[in-house]
Amino acid sequence: MAIQKVGDRAIPAERIESCIYLIRGQKVILDSDLAALYGVETKVLKRAVRRNRERFPADFMFPLNNQELMRLRCQNGTSKTGRGGSRYLPYAFTEQGVAMLSGVLTSSRAIKVNVEIMRAFVRLRKILASHAELARKLEELEKKYDSQFKVVFDAIRQLMAPGEGQEKKIGFQLKEKRAAYRSRR
Repeated sequence: MAIQKVGDRAIPAERIESCIYLIRGQKVILDSDLAALYGVETKVLKRAVRRNRERFPADFMFPLNNQELMRLRCQNGTSKTGRGGSRYLPYAFTEQGVAMLSGVLTSSRAIKVNVEIMRAFVRLRKILASHAELARKLEELEKKYDSQFKVVFDAIRQLMAPGEGQEKKIGFQLKEKRAAYRSRR
């Protein structure tokens, strides 16, 4: 686990990476997560952004809509239906928006946190690039070898695919209970 020292406290790289979401096809960090990382209140961060609105065009920062917010809450397993005390929808900052924050929030902690966030974005880009490279190599191998390895290639592709739609039910289902009961007899 990589830990970066920021001010008096250490921020694990995994904590920063866990704050990065894919929304509207872009990697973003929410305003509340950024505020927590910077050690300020969300309203302070938003006030600083409002004062410098010209630095944050739509491709640097955008407000989430209600559906995106609900999807995030479901994804994170929180049951809150409100906005965590905020009257407004949260803002999502792209990598460029986070970089622009370094010119708006000038505390030493904010600068150090920004550096670590930029490093986290770079790490994610490298991971995605290596995944694409792996897929390309797999295609080359598949073309090279005949159909006897098709099953192997299909299995590898399944492992590489995101796990959408493969939700496993938790707990025993009625049929499973009966089968388990019969096997014990």
